[in-house]
Amino acid sequence: MPLDQPGATHALSPAAAARLAAQVAAARRRRRLQSMLPWLVTIGMFVVWEIGCRVSGVAEFILPAPSAIAMSIVKWWWPLLENSWQTLVTTVIGFALAIVFGLLLGVAIGSSALLYHGLYPLLIGFNSVPKVAVVPILVIWFGIGSVPAIITAFLISFFPIVVNVATGIATVEPELRDVLRALGARQSDIILKVGLPRAMPYFFASLKIAITVAFVGSIIAETVAANSGIGHLMMVASSRFDVPLVFAGLLVTGVMGVLMYVVAVAIENRTTGWAMRGQNDQRLAVGG
Repeated sequence: MPLDQPGATHALSPAAAARLAAQVAAARRRRRLQSMLPWLVTIGMFVVWEIGCRVSGVAEFILPAPSAIAMSIVKWWWPLLENSWQTLVTTVIGFALAIVFGLLLGVAIGSSALLYHGLYPLLIGFNSVPKVAVVPILVIWFGIGSVPAIITAFLISFFPIVVNVATGIATVEPELRDVLRALGARQSDIILKVGLPRAMPYFFASLKIAITVAFVGSIIAETVAANSGIGHLMMVASSRFDVPLVFAGLLVTGVMGVLMYVVAVAIENRTTGWAMRGQNDQRLAVGG
């Protein structure tokens, strides 16, 4: 009888039932600790940071304490909100374009050995180019504004998606392909019904990486070629030696990245929960 069904412990001896109850309680405490751990680590980091700044007496324009950063956020909340919204919009647009084109190109590369060997070196070479060196070229082509930030976010998040999708499709077992062909499946059927589902865990793993680096691309472009956005705000603040505002911009960017990561994880759990069924079964067997 499964452990999570009512009456599952009736067939056990009192000692075994007590051990099982203790294991269930320990597993629940461990899950609660895991859910609280990110908050505890983050709060602990800020506490140590605050104490270190106050004890060492470091100047605020070198390393501001979290309390100074919080006061800067309260003071400049509207510019931070306005510019962070601009950064979020440009990042999401560039990230969405990277998803569309990365998925299409990843499917094409993973499905064709010729494309894989022909385009892969080009992609690696292009990804090796520092994106900060591309921004001045984008400014010449598109001028100062949101377009260079969108394209930079696209370029920096495009490569992980292509590589992971192509890997997921290309690693379909040859024996499985042969069996499906013997049963009358076409190449398109193998890709759509076997290759893409197999690539979905790889795809969502790449999204969790790409969304964080997409913010890096937007910030890089905004520091060079924008008149709005968190990157532009940080450059203005640094020119005035307003270091707490610079750190406030960094903190806001980090929060946006974490929120987008959480969204990607939520979609992954709803879409590819079957890929984690082994771990879920282990947790169920232990935790009930």
